[in-house]
Amino acid sequence: MARSESLTRISVRDAEYFAYHGVRSEERTLGGRYQVDVDLFFNATTAVVSDNINDTINYEEVLFIVGEHMNGEQPYELIETLSYDLATALLDRFNAARRVTVRVRKLNVPVQQILGHVEAEVTASRDDS
Repeated sequence: MARSESLTRISVRDAEYFAYHGVRSEERTLGGRYQVDVDLFFNATTAVVSDNINDTINYEEVLFIVGEHMNGEQPYELIETLSYDLATALLDRFNAARRVTVRVRKLNVPVQQILGHVEAEVTASRDDS
């Protein structure tokens, strides 16, 4: 029986940013709080054996890429677009990543209801066909 590839998950949780994204002009002027989660799935066999950071997905680099998108010059209107761009940028940067899931939460939602947050989640996979 053939065995499928074993994947390891590296997760970053609740990385918080103050950023200027949103549809409304007030959101782009006053800014708001956001949280980002990232799950990267990859074959960690080489990293486990070597115990070397060069053989794994460095989560400091993940945070750098997230920070570039969250605090970049070009604001996003939709957290869906932001999530998608983050997921594809992470797949582009980390060749070892087989799949990535990104969740972006807007914590200060300018609506009349009381709620904790609004969240967009995107999962992207590497197409090796």
